[in-house]
Amino acid sequence: MTNRIRAKHKIDRRLRCNLWGRAKSPFNTREYGPGLHGQRRRKQSNFGTQLEAKQKLKGYYGNINERQFRRYFAEAVRRKGDTSENLVGILERRLDAVIYRMKFVPTVFASRQFINHGHIQVNGKRVNIPSYVVADGDVIEVKEKSRDLPLVLEAAGSPERDVPEYITVDHAKMRGTFVRTPLLHDVPYPVQMEPNLVVEFYSR
Repeated sequence: MTNRIRAKHKIDRRLRCNLWGRAKSPFNTREYGPGLHGQRRRKQSNFGTQLEAKQKLKGYYGNINERQFRRYFAEAVRRKGDTSENLVGILERRLDAVIYRMKFVPTVFASRQFINHGHIQVNGKRVNIPSYVVADGDVIEVKEKSRDLPLVLEAAGSPERDVPEYITVDHAKMRGTFVRTPLLHDVPYPVQMEPNLVVEFYSR
């Protein structure tokens, strides 16, 4: 388990944005960085801008370490097409991201724990690996015994987020389908993501 889980609210303030669009974000009341010098603003270099873009994208998905993120980037480069679009598509196909998008859990951090504890099935088989990559057409559901958990019911009824169009969900059955791999403009990020700057960062 990474330190990022324990410091998730610090991510918002460090990056100076409400990264997940949550009402409880400390950035809503303190729009400056943490620490003694948090309110100082320096003009960023190109490197600093690229680094921040990478940190935002990594931070948004909650538990991705640098080695794993580099592997995703290498895979995005290897595939045909736009590398930045490929990178977003790979990240959105992670099972923990899909569970979060389906509103089975309230946060990306809860999603990882929920999967680890064996509450999720993919195509009828239990999967407990958050980084599991789903394919187009995969059916993901909450295990029957877990469907009445307060965490699940609260998330499903939350007005904070909407289910994106590349996923279909039946919250009555706690089951959904990953319809297709999204493009950047399909993904409902609460803040502007710039994967093109991430590509520039790793291409230096």
